[in-house]
Amino acid sequence: MVQSLPSEFYSDFLSATAKARKPSPIRGLYPLEARPGMISLLAGKPNSATFPLTSVQIKARSPMDPEQELTTEIAGKALAEGLQYGPTAGLPNLCEWIFGLQEREHGRKKGEGWRVSVGSGSQDVIHKAILALVNPGEPVLVESPVYAGILPTFESLNCEFVVVPTDSQGIRSGDLRTTLENWPASKPKPKVLYTVPYGGNPTGMTASKERRQEVLALARQHNFLILEDDPYYYLYFGRAPRPPSYFSLELEQPEVGRVIRFDSLSKILSSGLRIGFACGPEAIMNAIDMHTAVANLQTSSLTQAITFALLDSWGYDNFKAHTHTVSQFYKGKRDVFERLMKKHLDGLAQWDTPEAGMFFWFKLLLKSPGAEGAEEEDSESLIRTKALEKGVLALPGTVFLPDGGKTAYVRAAFSLLDEADVEEAIKRLREVVLEARGA
Repeated sequence: MVQSLPSEFYSDFLSATAKARKPSPIRGLYPLEARPGMISLLAGKPNSATFPLTSVQIKARSPMDPEQELTTEIAGKALAEGLQYGPTAGLPNLCEWIFGLQEREHGRKKGEGWRVSVGSGSQDVIHKAILALVNPGEPVLVESPVYAGILPTFESLNCEFVVVPTDSQGIRSGDLRTTLENWPASKPKPKVLYTVPYGGNPTGMTASKERRQEVLALARQHNFLILEDDPYYYLYFGRAPRPPSYFSLELEQPEVGRVIRFDSLSKILSSGLRIGFACGPEAIMNAIDMHTAVANLQTSSLTQAITFALLDSWGYDNFKAHTHTVSQFYKGKRDVFERLMKKHLDGLAQWDTPEAGMFFWFKLLLKSPGAEGAEEEDSESLIRTKALEKGVLALPGTVFLPDGGKTAYVRAAFSLLDEADVEEAIKRLREVVLEARGA
């Protein structure tokens, strides 16, 4: 039987802001409306008779046969649910579907110490989780390089970044251990670790199973929570089998409850739907939901209803087939990008081949072989000026470093461009590097 940490365990983890939040006086009573015989005078819900929509029809390619188009209609009770205010944590049908998905993908069963909270994209629930767990000025463990989009949330709290390096095998758990074992006794240790374990943004690297297991052991030993931000889980295309998630590997621990997992449907269904979800301990999900209740009430009921209708019509097997197709699509994009990198930037850049996601992280070799000076080169001015002047946009690596500093690394996205545009972009980068070398 799976043992989960008790709800009171999280009292020391919740921020002062989260502890000060009170349940919505209206939304907290919504579940009572479902009681048989209950007459509700509670909520100011608009009368659905005034809504002009009578049905919503969606057409989608069949996961098994892309030439075939499947039609799903949302009408009746499902549409009524999608047009009205709904539960803060998400529409029940969608939440149940996610419970089933997490059991199939990660071996985590409903009723074993965790639940779901649906957000307006995974960024929404990650932001709220951080605010629920971190007080202003506290130290936080972050891998480096790190997803630049999460830095403003931590920076708004004036957090102290405790950087954990990464390499081709993902987060360097040995460095994490050294940091924690040498932590000053007079200073509280970090309460959270933020990591993107598959196809890390920007590096494209995937953490090995062994590294994940050691991080989990360190979380228990040094009492911190793992924020597993995983938008690229379904975009894994490495040769080896996909390593188990932290959410799954946590089952090997004496108890579960130290992993908060964040999934996104943006990369596999539609980024415009804005549907993501958090899975984790009830106490943390409650804190996220109380923030949602006062910030945006809920994630759009209609986009949730559309998402559920599509997923329910497919079933889990077709969903799996679709995500495999998506991952192979990006593998093909990766292969084209790398082939052209080898053609035009061989000897001018270094990189590790990404195994997931949609990014290449490469180091520009701005000094000719044998050139004097060991100072770290910096790609920022080169990318922001010279590359821009030549008509190519990329991100300098410094924006992904929590502690700032120089780096010769660059992040390039390969998700959208066709082969001709990729080749032209890389040829332009080649010119930039050669000019920097004075060639």
